[in-house]
Amino acid sequence: MATAQSRRLARWMSMPAIIVLLLWMVVPLAMTLYFSFRRYNLNYPDRQGWAGWNNYYYFLTDPAFAAAFQNTLVLVIGVLIITVVGGILLALLLDQPFWGQGIVRVLVIAPFFVMPTVSALVWKNMFMNPVNGLFAHAAQAVGLQPIDFLGHHPLSSIVGIVAWAWLPFATLILLTALQSLDREQIEASEMDGAGFGARFFYIILPHMTRSITVVILIQTIFLLGIYAEILVTTNGGPGTQSMNLPYLIAVTTTQQDVGGAAAGGVIAIILANIVAIFLMRMIGKNLES
Repeated sequence: MATAQSRRLARWMSMPAIIVLLLWMVVPLAMTLYFSFRRYNLNYPDRQGWAGWNNYYYFLTDPAFAAAFQNTLVLVIGVLIITVVGGILLALLLDQPFWGQGIVRVLVIAPFFVMPTVSALVWKNMFMNPVNGLFAHAAQAVGLQPIDFLGHHPLSSIVGIVAWAWLPFATLILLTALQSLDREQIEASEMDGAGFGARFFYIILPHMTRSITVVILIQTIFLLGIYAEILVTTNGGPGTQSMNLPYLIAVTTTQQDVGGAAAGGVIAIILANIVAIFLMRMIGKNLES
């Protein structure tokens, strides 16, 4: 009897949080779905009406959509490759005992706490500026012509900026996994004459697989919504060379096309959920193995 009453009391106490969570998630999603089927442009308030699937058709057939979709994939995959490989290497390095290890770990993790807008401004003005940037001065010092990274290689530059910001996160997760490895296995393999390559591929890497999949899942969810770095550095240009889906939706919004932007948002949500489901299944298989 007491157990039933305590369960009923727990439900009533958790009800406000559940209601707030549902309102916070369901109401914006429902409004987005509603406006995605309406002809709703703030520049023409007298021309509102039911649009059906037209907003989705116009968004998907927009010449910029194919480029934005491709750039989104390149951005996500490029950052994942850099952060996972770099995170593994840094985790292996930081796991070794050396003087000042604690300070180095703090310095490596620090970039993750820098705001995206601030990091993009720093990279744009202090490093990649073709006139006064550090990369330009370094190139001139060795007799090379400075490169306008954001002008000639905009998407690659954004991949590097975003990877720099997310590398500490991957390093922290992978270092934690590496430190949980049983040292007796490493010592036993060393006694059996196994080299570093054999120890890495047969002991260390399999042990870090679950953490790698978690890093990939979390980063992918956030990388699909990258916007600030593009806005600050390239504004999606030149042309559409560095425009991704979130930025294309934002551009549609600035044109006061609420219906088209809502349709783009729904498409982005669907794509993000497809990716998330795929990654969750991949993680589930790794956890079962």
